[in-house]
Amino acid sequence: MPTRTLAAALGFVIGAGWIYTTTAQPVRRYFTPRTAAGAAQPPFSGAVLAGDTLYVSGQLGLENGKVPEAPEAEATNVLNNVQNLLKAAGMTMDDLVSVQVYCSDVAHFDAFNKVYRTYFKQEFPARAFLGSGRLLNGARFEVMGTAVRR
Repeated sequence: MPTRTLAAALGFVIGAGWIYTTTAQPVRRYFTPRTAAGAAQPPFSGAVLAGDTLYVSGQLGLENGKVPEAPEAEATNVLNNVQNLLKAAGMTMDDLVSVQVYCSDVAHFDAFNKVYRTYFKQEFPARAFLGSGRLLNGARFEVMGTAVRR
């Protein structure tokens, strides 16, 4: 099969030394969406699904707007928030491929990990645990991640 015919069959167009895709961009789906019209809300959506990839915005683990006393309780809350966004997109924690944890004090590393381990049934995703200094609302943890549907 000639190169141009094969490329077209695979959804590509070759021209002037460049390869262009002819496939449509994935439809985006927003979870806890916010728009520029909602000026009173923070300017981000909770998560965005593009094709089979879910991008989860940074989540906090507050209770009624306050930081729980125990780091483990806050870790549970923040991971529940991530899990709920994944569930809304038809995914599980095991669909996460990358996680970033921002922590106001890395002394909470073990407390976070104790809770974190319980949210996965398969391999753990790639992860960064970053000492960030002060977080919004005095939170200890902020978690964001990327998931790809299995």
